Amino acid sequence: MMDIPKMIIFDYGQTLVDEKPYDILKGTEAVLLHAVENPDNVSAEEICVLSTKLFGEIVKHRDLSVLEAHNHSFQNYLYDYFGIVFTISSLEIERIFEGAASTGEPTKNIGGFLQLLSRKGIRTGVISNMSFSGSMLTERINRYMPSHAFEFIISSSEYVFRKPHKRIFELALRKAKLEPHHVWYCGDHAICDIDGAANCGIFPIWYKGAFEEKNTHVPTISDYLEVNDWHELITLIEKNK
Repeated sequence: MMDIPKMIIFDYGQTLVDEKPYDILKGTEAVLLHAVENPDNVSAEEICVLSTKLFGEIVKHRDLSVLEAHNHSFQNYLYDYFGIVFTISSLEIERIFEGAASTGEPTKNIGGFLQLLSRKGIRTGVISNMSFSGSMLTERINRYMPSHAFEFIISSSEYVFRKPHKRIFELALRKAKLEPHHVWYCGDHAICDIDGAANCGIFPIWYKGAFEEKNTHVPTISDYLEVNDWHELITLIEKNK
C-alpha cells in the first residue's frame, strides 16, 4: 500500500495538456497584424527564419545551464532587430502569438483525476519549463481546465531555473509548506520531471499518456511509478485513501 500524498504537482505540456506542434508562421502572421511600424516591410517568413535560429542558439546554452530565457525578452530582440514597433504590451503580443500558433486538448481522464483530488482534499500545483510568461501559462491552463483551481502555477521563465534543477522544485515545496515526502510530481520527461523530482526527494510519476516520439530519454533512477492513463492513479488513490 502506498502513502497517498498531501499534494500532487503536475508538469504542463504532455501531462495536463496534450499540446500539438506550434505553427510559428501562423502565430507570427497574427502578431504582425498589430505592428504600427515595419519600416522594411519584413515578412512573417523572414521573422520565422531568425526566430528559429535564435531559439536554436538559446536551447544549446539553456540545456547546459538549466536556466530559462523569458519569452518577452525573446520577443523584444526578435522584433527590435527588424525595427518593428508595437503599441500593445509584451503580454498581449505573447497572447496573440499563442492564440494563433498553439493547439491542444486536456489529456485523457485528467478532468476526472483532478475532480478526485479535489474531493479527497489532495492539493495541486504546476511546475512547467516554459519561456512563456507565468500569466500566459495560467491563461492556458484555465482555458483547458477552467473548473480546477491549482494552488500555484510556476513557469520557469519567471524564476530563472528550469527542471531538472532542484531550485525550481524547492520553490514549489516552499510555496506548499510541505516536506518532499508528502508530495508527488507527475510529468512526461524522464530527466526533467522524473529525475528532477526524485533528486529533490519528491516521489515521481512518469506519465506517458501523451508521449511524444522525440521524448527518448529514460529515468536514471528506479523508484518511480509509470502510468499511461490518469485512471490508473484514480484507482490507486481510491484504494489507498
